[in-house]
Amino acid sequence: MRVLLQPAFILHRRPYRNSSLLLEAFSQECGRLSLVARGATAPRSRLKGLLQPFAPLLLSWIGAGELATLTAAEDTGLPAPLPPSRVLAGLYVNELLVRLLPRLDPLPELFAAYQNLLTELATDSGEEPPLRRFEKRLLEQLGYGLTLDREADSGAAIVAEAQYRYVVDRGPLATSETGTGVLISGARSAGLAR
Repeated sequence: MRVLLQPAFILHRRPYRNSSLLLEAFSQECGRLSLVARGATAPRSRLKGLLQPFAPLLLSWIGAGELATLTAAEDTGLPAPLPPSRVLAGLYVNELLVRLLPRLDPLPELFAAYQNLLTELATDSGEEPPLRRFEKRLLEQLGYGLTLDREADSGAAIVAEAQYRYVVDRGPLATSETGTGVLISGARSAGLAR
């Protein structure tokens, strides 16, 4: 299979043999995939310095299965580097994607959410809200979305002034003195739902 100029991000890279790199990439139409970039660290390589995390790229590769071969990479010209204070947050998200995403499963909505997250992290806004929104979106895309805006038993909307117990397999339940789960306010549950 040959893929040409696919929008992608490098999630992780490590040296391989003398002058090559093993890459974990996240592409818009193919999802997470592993690539070998032959000669990428050679002194005269066009790829040297280009294959960095958080930079929006256009990647081309050939091959199928567990490991494809990178044939070309182009910079999109869009700014992407995160400020030094946000690199750890970016690495955290990349680690989540490497560990949780199945290989070659296209998730274009999650790709867009990742792009938005990097844009938000690059600004001066807070770090926590964008990370929590992305984590929530990731769980939803993997089929583990959280019910936070409705009571699990009745389907009634969460009341901000009420208290609930969040039961993992079910969602928020009206508070009972002997119930299981984590105690959560309706306001907090509704806030997390946004």
